Amino acid sequence: MSIFTIPIQIRWADIDQNRHLRHSVYYDYGAMMRMTFLSGLGLTTQKLEEFKVGPIILREEAIFRREIKLEDKITLDVQLLKASIDFSRWSLRHHFTKEDGSLAAIINLDGAWLDLAIRKMAKPNDFIQNIFQQIPKSPEFELIPEKKK
Repeated sequence: MSIFTIPIQIRWADIDQNRHLRHSVYYDYGAMMRMTFLSGLGLTTQKLEEFKVGPIILREEAIFRREIKLEDKITLDVQLLKASIDFSRWSLRHHFTKEDGSLAAIINLDGAWLDLAIRKMAKPNDFIQNIFQQIPKSPEFELIPEKKK
């Protein structure tokens, strides 16, 4: 699958006192992008409820490179950076790219699946694994090694 991108419409409420995008909005846009992407592949909130699992974020970081202002036109992508063989753990990366092609920010996050009934990390079912196989891989993609028991 080629890289999936969406345009971002910056809202007045997203701008801070310094007249650029508030830091926390980057994370909000990342979450919106992930759910839009996964839902488009069939992993909707209804499916997550049916499977009684949910994605959880274990770590999330933003790297800011260029200011984003209200008038800027931005696109956001998603790439799979790391994954265990069964996709029980994974890392994603988002790039915030300005209309001129310059990189404004990067979000890196590590995640896993939570079994909502027992409140413990879980292996995703085949449906979810198939969806995650479709996420475009970063050029730096690597497998997360299995933990020894």
